[in-house]
Amino acid sequence: MQLGDWKFSAFSDGQFKLDGGSMFGVVPRTMWEKHHPADEKNRIDIALRCLLVEHGDRKILIDTGIGDRWDEKFSKLYAVDRSAGQLVGELSAAGIPATSITDVILTHLHFDHCGGTFGVNQDPIFPNAKHWIQQRHWKWALSPTERDQASFRQEDFHKLEELGLLELVDGVQEIIPGVICRPVSGHTPGQQVIEITTGAGNVAFMGDLVPLASQIRIPWVMGYDLNPLLTMEEKKDHLSRAALNNTIMVFEHDPLIEAATIEFVDGKFKLLEQITL
Repeated sequence: MQLGDWKFSAFSDGQFKLDGGSMFGVVPRTMWEKHHPADEKNRIDIALRCLLVEHGDRKILIDTGIGDRWDEKFSKLYAVDRSAGQLVGELSAAGIPATSITDVILTHLHFDHCGGTFGVNQDPIFPNAKHWIQQRHWKWALSPTERDQASFRQEDFHKLEELGLLELVDGVQEIIPGVICRPVSGHTPGQQVIEITTGAGNVAFMGDLVPLASQIRIPWVMGYDLNPLLTMEEKKDHLSRAALNNTIMVFEHDPLIEAATIEFVDGKFKLLEQITL
């Protein structure tokens, strides 16, 4: 998708499955399964969609997927479905070698968002890129709570600082002209939504604030969220701005809908136009 002199491309690191109840918290299965059919283990399909943003001499990758470093137990538990080096392979096939990526923006450091940051030998996959992470989240990920420690694998990110690849973001910040990081903390402290303003339209990569298109419904928040009431308030804020500005929202985990614009009608947010990047 081209907006002025900005180019947006979706790349996949495969998909996996998560428990449907965990993905929708208190929402009854009879409601969410209309949109996301579950398997015999109550798991639903979860996409691993990353976004490449190209502008001038910058090649900006948002999130790195789940990566290669998982054992058989992990693979079966989450029904991981991907080929070796999938994200890197897709980028390479499109003429984008990993060494050409100038910036990696990580929404947060859960294993399905940053697992492709390092390879099987603990070498950085994108060695020439600055890796942008909210400072608050970086500190949290290095010392998570018992509730969420399973969401973090420190081998996915802890070497960034040692290698000089880490760039910490402090709150709302325009890290690159036109690229703004906005922290949201309902899911995990210091997650960041990435907004890109092109002059020809706006794009927002929603991460786990709105991982699935069906979750534009304000009460449809995840059981994984550490502070679901805060998530709801943050969703209202970001969805209201997206509807007002006709922002194209990119859904990281939706297996069918890559992106969409939304509208606010009769007191509810609704999909307006589905978009393929």
